[in-house]
Amino acid sequence: MFSRHNLVWLSPRGWSDAVDAAAPEHRAVLQRWRDSDWPAIVRRRDAQTHDNEVCLGVALPPDADSRKVRIALRAQALEVTRSMPPLPLKSVLPALASPWCEELTALNNRAVGLVLRVYGSVALQVLTGQSYVTPQSDVDLLFYPATLQQLNAGLALLAFHATHLPLDGEIIFPSGQAVAWKEWLQAQAAGAHVLVKEQDAVHLSSPNALLATLRLP
Repeated sequence: MFSRHNLVWLSPRGWSDAVDAAAPEHRAVLQRWRDSDWPAIVRRRDAQTHDNEVCLGVALPPDADSRKVRIALRAQALEVTRSMPPLPLKSVLPALASPWCEELTALNNRAVGLVLRVYGSVALQVLTGQSYVTPQSDVDLLFYPATLQQLNAGLALLAFHATHLPLDGEIIFPSGQAVAWKEWLQAQAAGAHVLVKEQDAVHLSSPNALLATLRLP
């Protein structure tokens, strides 16, 4: 029902339960998150998660020492009032500074027929207006190929623009399984397995098993 990286908004009761369950040093931050109507992010389910719960995370902006605090939450699925996929790349472009905006606009314009979405620091800065992006930040992109042709086109596009941008991110296959696209390229070259992230597990898989989830053109 809820995929990794999706954005979710909780009901007042959902936020109240999350704040009550949080460590004392995190409660004020979560109350601000609630009051600002900012979304939490769906993360991988852990062993303690019940069937009626969704695992969430709130990532704070880096502090003065570049430390990033991430707060893990759980919420009753019934307390989710709204859910949406990660932000489309096109939607974040007006909020980005040069030269990223120009390069990412070129990438987006060339991504004909491909679905590209943003998560991580860039998305959080756009969603909250807080300062997440630093000179060390990556631009985390997700792309969702339906066919082998789309997979190859997306990989070629990202690899080309990674020479101009600090790109990172994942391929999301039709099965919902995710693989870091840089790792996929390395595995192809080496004939190796890849690390696959699912909603409730992480495991190694052969690339061929994932290619089998793509439909024929």
